[in-house]
Amino acid sequence: MIRRAKIVEIPDILTVTKACATDMIKNGIFQWNEHYPAEGDFENDIRRNELYVWASTEEIIGVIAVTTFMDEAYLPVEWLSPDAGAIYIHRLAVHPRHQGKGYAQKLMDYAEEFARKNGFKSIRLDTFSQNKRNQLFYEKRGYRRLGDIFFPNQSAHPFHCYEFLL
Repeated sequence: MIRRAKIVEIPDILTVTKACATDMIKNGIFQWNEHYPAEGDFENDIRRNELYVWASTEEIIGVIAVTTFMDEAYLPVEWLSPDAGAIYIHRLAVHPRHQGKGYAQKLMDYAEEFARKNGFKSIRLDTFSQNKRNQLFYEKRGYRRLGDIFFPNQSAHPFHCYEFLL
């Protein structure tokens, strides 16, 4: 079940994202590290009511931030639509032991439906240039790659920006 995250769930959410980071690093993908995603990122998402979890009765399986906040790093990107009508996806993660079961697809379905219902014109996100699996995931959903940005605290490699027009 997808629902809004609660502040008391941050330790469980961090368990999911740290497991994902460990799994990615094991596979040579240095996308997330000790700096990101951080507890403060999730606290801010929850305060803005923009963090959602896929939760079973036993555990948090996945997480997604669906936000109207545009990171400054996105300013140089030539987006397809005006900024005012955009929503952003961040910190999509599914615990590695639950990957391959469609949870990421369902979290994205939820985010896309949320955007449509709330009158947004596009969805924007970024993914690590070295994470080919994520790129394919978004491209199969119809997201269009537009440009690159950098997060030096995460990697020297760029992050590809994508947009999906609703």
